[in-house]
Amino acid sequence: MSLFNNQRLIICLFLLLCLNVSGCLRYSFTGTSIPADVSSIYIPFFEDRSGGGLGDLSDRLNNRLINRFVNQSRLSMTNDEDGADAWLEGTIQGYSNRQFSIGGDEQANLNQVTINVRALFQYASDEEPLWDKNFTGTGTYDVQENPVDGEVAAAEEALQQIVNNMFNDAVSSW
Repeated sequence: MSLFNNQRLIICLFLLLCLNVSGCLRYSFTGTSIPADVSSIYIPFFEDRSGGGLGDLSDRLNNRLINRFVNQSRLSMTNDEDGADAWLEGTIQGYSNRQFSIGGDEQANLNQVTINVRALFQYASDEEPLWDKNFTGTGTYDVQENPVDGEVAAAEEALQQIVNNMFNDAVSSW
């Protein structure tokens, strides 16, 4: 009986160790799949043509994109397209803030913010973009709690989804 308890204890300790170790691992793009001849990127200001939403939506998107490409790859930023090995440019095409869920009292419980961005990614050495497409992100918030802060948080969530998808599409093409 004692041997059985010791085996159970060893198995439990082994499983706990495995869980601890797996929590220390992380997956990131740190430049390992970027072509050797690509060392810089240009990300100009994404114009906001949505006609609605947060006043600083373009700034928020650009800051997130720049941070993601600089922090998650070995690329450096350039101030113009002429000095860049690659560039990512686009426009914010749409912003909506609509009811997502209705409660029992016929009032909105949740609203959903949806942001649409059109972007293209191109290498300086290529005549055609690697991709030119739409990206959409969404975020929801409880309108009963703090609608103003909730909308900002939902917009941030939507922007993060867009940035993640753009980055992943760019690096998966490398």
